[in-house]
Amino acid sequence: MSSTVGDSAQATGTGDRLGLKPGMVVQELGWDNDTDDELRVAVEDCIDADMVDGDYGNVVDAVLLWWRDDDGDLVDGLVDALTDLVGGGSIWLLTPKVGRPGTVDAADVAEAAPIAGLSQTTTAAVSKEWQATRLVAPKTPA
Repeated sequence: MSSTVGDSAQATGTGDRLGLKPGMVVQELGWDNDTDDELRVAVEDCIDADMVDGDYGNVVDAVLLWWRDDDGDLVDGLVDALTDLVGGGSIWLLTPKVGRPGTVDAADVAEAAPIAGLSQTTTAAVSKEWQATRLVAPKTPA
C-alpha cells in the first residue's frame, strides 16, 4: 500500500467524523477515477456495508457527493442528491482541496447551497486531496 500511516489513520476515523454509523445507508454520487479509494473504504467500514449508487431507489441516511469544478451546475447536483435523502439526513459534498485540479470555490458552495434548499454546517479535510462540506435541509416548523 502506498499510503503512510498518518493517511491511513486519517481515513479510518473519517466515517466517524462524518457522523456515519453501522447500519446507515449511504449513497455515493459523482464517483470517478480521481476519488479517494481509502476514504471510500473507510466509509464502508464505518457503516459496515457497501455504499449504494444513484439507482438505489429507496431512502438513504446520507449522501456522499463527489464534485469537481467542471462537473456542471452545483445547484442541480445538490438537488439531485436530495432525491433519496431521508428527512434529517446529510449531504457530504466532497470537493478537491484548494490548489488541486477541479477545486470548487467556497463561495460557489455558499451560493449554491441555499438555492438548493440546504444549509452549510461544517467543512473538514477528509483526505490528502479532498475536503468535505456538510449540507443539511433546514428544519421546518411542524
